[in-house]
Amino acid sequence: MHLLNLGILAHVDAGKTSLTERLLHSVGIIDEIGSVDAGSTQTDTLALERQRGITIKSAVVSFPVDDVTVNLLDTPGHPDFIAEVERVLGVLDGAVLVVSAVEGVQAQTRVLMRTLRRLRIPTLVFVNKIDRRGARHEGVLRELSGRLSVPVVPMGTVTSLGTSRAAFRPGHPAPDVLADHDDDLLTAYVEGSLTPERLHAALVAQTRAGLVHPVYFGSAATGAGVPELIAGIRELLPRADGNPAGPLSGTVFKVERGPAGEKIAYARLFSGTLRIRDRVPFGGREGKVTAISVFDHGTDVRDEEVPAGRIARLWGLAEVRIGDSLGVPRTAPGQVFAPPTLETVVVPGPDADRRALHLALTQLAEQDPLIGLRHDEVRQEISVSLYGEVQKEVVQATLADEYGLDVTFRETTPLCVERPAGTGAAVEFNKKDGNPFLATVGLRVDPAPPGTGVTFGLEVELGSMPYAFFKAVEDTVRDTLGQGLHGWQVTDCAVTMTHSGYSPRQSHAHQGFDKSMSSTGYDFRGLTPLVLVEALRKAGTQVYEPMHRFRIEAPADTLGALLPVLAALRAVPRTTRTRGALCVLDGAVPAARVHALEQRLPGLTRGEGELESAFDHYAPVAHGTVPERPRTDHNPLNRKEYLLNVTGRTAS
Repeated sequence: MHLLNLGILAHVDAGKTSLTERLLHSVGIIDEIGSVDAGSTQTDTLALERQRGITIKSAVVSFPVDDVTVNLLDTPGHPDFIAEVERVLGVLDGAVLVVSAVEGVQAQTRVLMRTLRRLRIPTLVFVNKIDRRGARHEGVLRELSGRLSVPVVPMGTVTSLGTSRAAFRPGHPAPDVLADHDDDLLTAYVEGSLTPERLHAALVAQTRAGLVHPVYFGSAATGAGVPELIAGIRELLPRADGNPAGPLSGTVFKVERGPAGEKIAYARLFSGTLRIRDRVPFGGREGKVTAISVFDHGTDVRDEEVPAGRIARLWGLAEVRIGDSLGVPRTAPGQVFAPPTLETVVVPGPDADRRALHLALTQLAEQDPLIGLRHDEVRQEISVSLYGEVQKEVVQATLADEYGLDVTFRETTPLCVERPAGTGAAVEFNKKDGNPFLATVGLRVDPAPPGTGVTFGLEVELGSMPYAFFKAVEDTVRDTLGQGLHGWQVTDCAVTMTHSGYSPRQSHAHQGFDKSMSSTGYDFRGLTPLVLVEALRKAGTQVYEPMHRFRIEAPADTLGALLPVLAALRAVPRTTRTRGALCVLDGAVPAARVHALEQRLPGLTRGEGELESAFDHYAPVAHGTVPERPRTDHNPLNRKEYLLNVTGRTAS
């Protein structure tokens, strides 16, 4: 039995979950097709998903197609849950991208196809809703090849388009697109010696290589085109590979909590075989697998082991996190989508238990590592980083439904960063000038190229003091740079240690180690923030706000109403062009203004405008006052306050 791990992806409301239901019904896994509106689908299992009719968490369901077992992963379509999609992409062998025959290529369609192409994931396209009024055939094909800029191969035609009788008529793929990638095929085509078998072999090879994308038309509601799509999944997409006898290597792409609060990890194995009671290394930690279940015939069943190629649920790995590698790490493509650029403070209701809220938010962050939590002990506040307003509403509803916690949120604000504006240096010497720590630390801060993050280097001899002290300084530097002069994370910064010194281990006769006279890691961890912040103060920092690139397609005659609103939102169009009766604007807009733009666009464009936006870069804050973020550390900006917090006394 061969395996195929298949992802279903789409813009929201394209019919992705409905197609999943139809696939499961067509292969005999379910007797009755569930309804998104009725909340009775197989993969939308969360109460909130059923209420809202959208997919929030990825789900796995398995079904057989002849000699192939397909693990189907249904993914969210709303851009606020793009992090969930990102994790699934790393475990796929192939994908089906669903497009609506009525709406055609939409903003999220382009984002997903660009990512699938970049990762070279073999992808079929299913154009859904051919039975709906307004459905298009040739127009959607033109959008797929034009707006997506990808080579597509139509696998047939449509009859009775836009009616309940709409049907898909399969046909032989045209050779012209395939010939662009195969000189021998082109020669046979020109010479008239091309056979259907040679054409099909080229289609299989080029689809599996991610060079072309076969297109099927159909309807998840009526079942039209679905048998042909199933045949394409079986014939055209590659099988999962991996050596069950090789070294263990896998990836955790989802973590959930069981009924008793236990962690359950969803993992794809790329090599080796994992068995119950095996001890597994992951993310620098280790755990013992206590139970395994694999997906089979629409459900998951307990098993003693999971071999390479399969997806399994694992119990017993209490410290596991999403993104952890099991066993030997594989070369991953890295983060595909940008991190969240918005933040909001969670405000507990009058009856909410703060400790319970802290626990609930921690568990939600475990399930979505791109939702960052930030604790302010002084103000007793918790902030969460998010992608958008819909995600905020879902977090609120999840806390209410699953944890019984009533919360609201403060206004969403952008997550800025700080970068050094120049070079600054500072040093504090052991036992001098009011330094209460038995340590000498000198640091220099320099700007670094954008995108390089934080680097740490030495201008002192590595042997000048124990390595553990250098490690304490480096770790503390990275922690301290989480909050710069204005409270934002400092990035693109090179920190160099210029001075070092310590008090050697002291002891008295017949007594042990004397900590009061000997340096410890505590001294270096305590002194480093004071030195680093002073160096930052001398260098100065510039606050940068997140900017999204945007693309708006709208009727050309609405441009006059659109441009003043864009200007008021500090959006800057860079290119404007017309395509028939449409105008296309590309530009940049502050992340904080994207939601307002989404809300205003329908009214400005008679409901015909379409917005695509994604994080692009950080730009210096050039308007209004520089945004400040409340500190959550011991505030090394204030020496007296810091020393009171850390040592319980001020320096003399």
